Amino acid sequence: MVVWPNEKKFAFTVFDDTDLATIDNVKEVYFLLSKCGFRTTKSVWPVKGHRKYYIGGSTLEDEEYLKWVLCLKRTGFEIAFHNATYHSSTREETIYGLEKFHEIFNEYPSSYANHADCEESVYWAENRLTGIYRIVYKILTRNRNKKYFCGHLEDSRFFWGDVCKEKIKYVRNFVFSDINTLKVCPFMPYHDEKRPYVNYWFCSSEGANVNIFNNCVSEQNQDKLEESAGACIMYTHFANNFFVDGKINSRFKFLMERLSKKEGWFVPVTELLDYLLKVNGHHDITAKERSRLERLWLLHKIKVGTT
Repeated sequence: MVVWPNEKKFAFTVFDDTDLATIDNVKEVYFLLSKCGFRTTKSVWPVKGHRKYYIGGSTLEDEEYLKWVLCLKRTGFEIAFHNATYHSSTREETIYGLEKFHEIFNEYPSSYANHADCEESVYWAENRLTGIYRIVYKILTRNRNKKYFCGHLEDSRFFWGDVCKEKIKYVRNFVFSDINTLKVCPFMPYHDEKRPYVNYWFCSSEGANVNIFNNCVSEQNQDKLEESAGACIMYTHFANNFFVDGKINSRFKFLMERLSKKEGWFVPVTELLDYLLKVNGHHDITAKERSRLERLWLLHKIKVGTT
């Protein structure tokens, strides 16, 4: 078991996917998190999209939204990258987005998650998998995946893998239903020599919407996480019904307040991963370890249907 800083009993954080997020639908969620003592990670789009897309949301070109995000960062929340904007971006557009991020925050993003259908996504869709699992995935999604994701392919106009490796330390990959992310992937963050444009991968726990999130962080699961001295990185979309009709979801509020009273280490994703990397050292994932993660994730995706 990992010995956590400051004699804490476990670790907990959240990576918030910015899909559909606006000040109106996520500001109160972050106010609750801050009041409870949580410091988590919020991804952003630096650039306003130049065409409509079915999954959108505010970008850093929205002045009021930018002011609010800067306030989050000043109070200890991490700001992460979720591609340049909410639709596909060429290499030049992605680099522009990263430079815009650097201009605003005086640093490049440390953590990153691929966005939905962006063709520049790195090692996305079937490219996340190897061998038989890749074949199974392609069969299961053949009627839904019309795009090919090629951020890691050097001959593509969407290629930016070299820039990803140069600028970004951690990339989110597999998601599982267990609240103890570290139990499922005890060697994270890890490097995968088959996917060299990513420095380190990390896994996360499933919280795609408020109901799935609440199920994962139930009272029983919170207690299990604490008892096992584990670590949880929830992956969620705080814009997905956590705040509706002017009110925070009551179950979510109760669970976060309950969790905050435990002796947990509540830090952003990068701080947690940096600590694990320091404690465990660099890890190159083995074929056996990769196969296990791929199998478990594929079964989870078949059951739950999220990313």
